[in-house]
Amino acid sequence: MIRYFTAGESHGPALSAIIEGVPAGISITLEEINHQLTRRQQGYGRGGRMKIETDQVEVLSGIRFGKTIGSPITLVIKNRDWENWITTMAQFEESDVAIAKITIPRPGHADLAGRIKYAFDDIRPVIERSSARETAARVAAGTLAKVFLKALGIEIGSYISTIGSVSQPAPDAELSRLLSKGAEAISRQADLSPVRMLGLEIETRALQAIDEAREQGDTLGGIIELFITGVPLGFGSYVQHDRRLDAALAAAILSIQAIKGVEIGSAFENARKRGSEVHDAFHLLPEEGVIRKTNRAGGLEGSMSNGQTIHLRAAMKPISSLVTPLPSFDLETLEPTPSRFERSDTCAVPAAGVVAEAVVAPVIANALLEKLGGDHLDEIRQRLDLYRESICNTFRS
Repeated sequence: MIRYFTAGESHGPALSAIIEGVPAGISITLEEINHQLTRRQQGYGRGGRMKIETDQVEVLSGIRFGKTIGSPITLVIKNRDWENWITTMAQFEESDVAIAKITIPRPGHADLAGRIKYAFDDIRPVIERSSARETAARVAAGTLAKVFLKALGIEIGSYISTIGSVSQPAPDAELSRLLSKGAEAISRQADLSPVRMLGLEIETRALQAIDEAREQGDTLGGIIELFITGVPLGFGSYVQHDRRLDAALAAAILSIQAIKGVEIGSAFENARKRGSEVHDAFHLLPEEGVIRKTNRAGGLEGSMSNGQTIHLRAAMKPISSLVTPLPSFDLETLEPTPSRFERSDTCAVPAAGVVAEAVVAPVIANALLEKLGGDHLDEIRQRLDLYRESICNTFRS
């Protein structure tokens, strides 16, 4: 099974990730990982940090001659901004120069709870590790799982349907056309837009909304539409809570900084309807097997994949570091004071979609490995082909 850990601070020397359990024999290039890192840095509304960093990955272990070898993979992404923070973020020797402590927490951020939990006298350590800068390491790690899945015909893609009050899901016909080519076709189309939206009219409105928020010293959140194609029926399990695929996917998405909600299919709309209007009826065809004319369940039933496209929706709150401050207080004096501003984005929803793609990839990969096992890509592919064939045979008379 695949698991990974990340390490590093936002303004430390580097971010790193160790990924264990990736099968052997998977072809991977630096360009594939760096492309995903570049996608994460794009998007209208990003802040000054993206003008400093040009994320590039270094591989220290686990890959030989362009293929995984089954051992732990170590990835490192250096922070170019580290040279400006050597004194503030010194790891051992304290500077002779006095470094101002941060004692004013930002509403909506980890500042207050993190400072009290870890008994710091300075909020800076909380800011450094809770920062979404950490997601660069997760995108790099998740890319390995994405490449593994794509080699088996499973693709992950996303687009943005909402930024602030500007909201318009893509038409069903357009989504069907793109999904017929695999979920990555949605990402390729979305990446042509600076806000990763599907449609020029909604893109124009979103750009205007971001400009208005920036001018007012405010921030915007939004909604990510995430799709996974090629997952066969029967991944995950209903027998224990920790084997439920829907729960694992939701947990992965909620682990992304600023994500506050997850929806599977049209869950909230379904909650307002009767069962006869919600459930996706079976239609058994001699040549095609079981088909559905709808996908309101979002590709998951009984906590398992049902063979349809998995559709997840993630709600991202507006970033909590505001140029126009909210009321706060000073932890040293306990006097009321405006919250402080830490360099950040006006809107990072387009980038969060890329992160969401990355974090769900190991979840799907582990559901596959739990079902099929195997230590080498060729072995796993053979088992998956047999499993897909057995599903088809179930519906043949």
